[in-house]
Amino acid sequence: QVQLVESGGGLVQAGGSLRLSCTASGSIFSITAMGWYRQAPGKQRELVAAITRGGSTNYADSVKGRFTISRDNAKNTVYLHMNSLKPEDTAVYYCNADLLRAGIPGAYRYWGQGTQVTVSS
Repeated sequence: QVQLVESGGGLVQAGGSLRLSCTASGSIFSITAMGWYRQAPGKQRELVAAITRGGSTNYADSVKGRFTISRDNAKNTVYLHMNSLKPEDTAVYYCNADLLRAGIPGAYRYWGQGTQVTVSS
């Protein structure tokens, strides 16, 4: 079994900051890419940021310059540092990991349960 557990969401005023964390655990052989998506009410889930095992990153245009994704490979953990938050950043944030499991061929994507981020104006 594999679990991704997120933490760090909450309520913050516009202009504030939050840091999200997500740790993967279980029968993991290797994690390639990790990332964060978000879904606001009535909208589709969208990519926020992604990072490869080697540290290459990709960001949605709407968060460039404000959000930073990082990871600790030794801890199977990915972080999302969010600065200058805006009300439009309000959403449920989900982390994901593309990983290989011990004894199982192929890589699969796993998701966390989501954490609510609410930015008040």
